[in-house]
Amino acid sequence: MWSGFGPSVRSLRSDTRDGDEVRVLVLEKAYDAPRADVWDAVTSAERVSRWLGPLSGDLVLGGRFQVEGNAGGTVLQCAEPELLEITWEFGGDTTWVLLTLADDGSGTRLRLEHAARVDQVKYGEFGPGAVGIGWEMAFGGLTKHLADPAWSPGTPDWTDPGYPAFVRESGDAWAAAAVAAGEDEAQARAAAERCFTAYTTLPE
Repeated sequence: MWSGFGPSVRSLRSDTRDGDEVRVLVLEKAYDAPRADVWDAVTSAERVSRWLGPLSGDLVLGGRFQVEGNAGGTVLQCAEPELLEITWEFGGDTTWVLLTLADDGSGTRLRLEHAARVDQVKYGEFGPGAVGIGWEMAFGGLTKHLADPAWSPGTPDWTDPGYPAFVRESGDAWAAAAVAAGEDEAQARAAAERCFTAYTTLPE
């Protein structure tokens, strides 16, 4: 489950949205599948349910969707087969997710930009890994789905030693992205350590 996700390209930047400062987390992955297939995998409720989680609603312009036990939102832009923008509404907060797809040789490069209003308290506690690790898990599931449409994540084995290894690798990489974006290295590393603990502490 926790291997074979393929490499990721990670970065962070600052921007503005509706007059507010936002922090944008950027994740890019290459897939060995044509763009039309990747587009269908990220916009078909039936297929999204196989790699992200049970999804209801419609991923069409103006449509509403809900991922079971996760976020819901509204489709703000939908330009097949290259751009999908949605709100990502969870825990009373609204953030924004932009997916862009581009041909990459015979495959596809998928770029995610997740923008959120700056909350220094929340961000300072766990850093970008709090969001980035989750998206890497999801995009890893997409990697496996595109390679084998019959693949199912099943019930994750949180006791598998591959899980903390994956969280450590991803979290350290997001801390490095934070430092590259100008954040204090000691603070970024401390936040990554707290994030690692949060992700790997099993519920009682």
